[in-house]
Amino acid sequence: MTTSPEEKGKIIGDPFVKIANEVIGEMHLKPEEVFLAQGTLWPDLIESASLVASGKAELIKTHYNDTELIRKLREEGKVIEPLKDFHQDEVRILGREFGLPEEFVSRHPFPGPSLAIRVICAEEPYICKDFPETNNILKIVADFSASVIKPHTLLQRVKACTTEEAQEKLVQITSLHSPNAFPLPVKTVGVQGDCRSSSYGCGISSKDEPDWESPIFLARLIPRLCHNINRVVYIFGPPVKEPPTDVTPTFLTTGVLSTLRQADFEAHNVLRESGCAGKISQMPVILTPLRFDRDPLQKHPSCQRAMVIGTFITSDFMTGVPATLGNEIPVEVVLKTVTEIKKIPGISQIMYDLTSKLPATTE
Repeated sequence: MTTSPEEKGKIIGDPFVKIANEVIGEMHLKPEEVFLAQGTLWPDLIESASLVASGKAELIKTHYNDTELIRKLREEGKVIEPLKDFHQDEVRILGREFGLPEEFVSRHPFPGPSLAIRVICAEEPYICKDFPETNNILKIVADFSASVIKPHTLLQRVKACTTEEAQEKLVQITSLHSPNAFPLPVKTVGVQGDCRSSSYGCGISSKDEPDWESPIFLARLIPRLCHNINRVVYIFGPPVKEPPTDVTPTFLTTGVLSTLRQADFEAHNVLRESGCAGKISQMPVILTPLRFDRDPLQKHPSCQRAMVIGTFITSDFMTGVPATLGNEIPVEVVLKTVTEIKKIPGISQIMYDLTSKLPATTE
């Protein structure tokens, strides 16, 4: 019943140590002679603000291999981490030097037990006093070609934060595609100014299939205009008429995790069969407590949720960009993934994460 992503990370990490202690007891080993080996990498320690990495690092998110229990064992000299000084790309070079099979060396990182950190849990919508103003700014951005004709205080703010070249591009995009952009009432984890941010996501939808260059341009621009947005996603399907202001209550329950694991399996199956798995670094599949286009007069609670697919290109996993559709990954592969995931009961819409890391996190 925990919704805080930071608390979830700590809870997920502790069973590793507890189960190790149980096994030590079952095998009648002496605890003082047992060591815990971990594949901890340098980015894990940096993002967890570990003193092993730096005395000044800000906490981005606690990794399950750097919880308080692990830190206590580390201080006692009980943890062996031979890769802790390396980034992901350096570890892969080492793996090839050792002659490990390429399928091991280049496999995508896996996010711990049960994919549990890939569920955005929520009991109620995240809507603060800045939500209406953020919504209005996004409306101006999405309808910029018409907005520039009508003077507005918020329009001046948008203009003050963008170059003339960006404004020309916005006019072109919004006159051609008529996108719709709005804040999502959930907290998504990001990195802004080397610090953790826990802010709104932004959804983009349109009646026509986009040219993909345009939504990626919007995804770069929007977090710069609205510092309370750290992630931008494109919503597949018909244009969203009623942006969500409510959530489907979501916790790490058996049914929720089962739905996510099924969606993750289908998505990675399509990726493998397409031969594109080696072209991208990681493809998180995230379950969110959102449902779009609910009848606002409906009083009964929703049991539908939306999934996010993210295709991430990076070498060190500290920074990176989304894969460009039609380049690193064919559009038809993503559309097939959407079709397969939509067959799973309980999933309403599929979204595509367009955000770089930074300002978002990988997942």
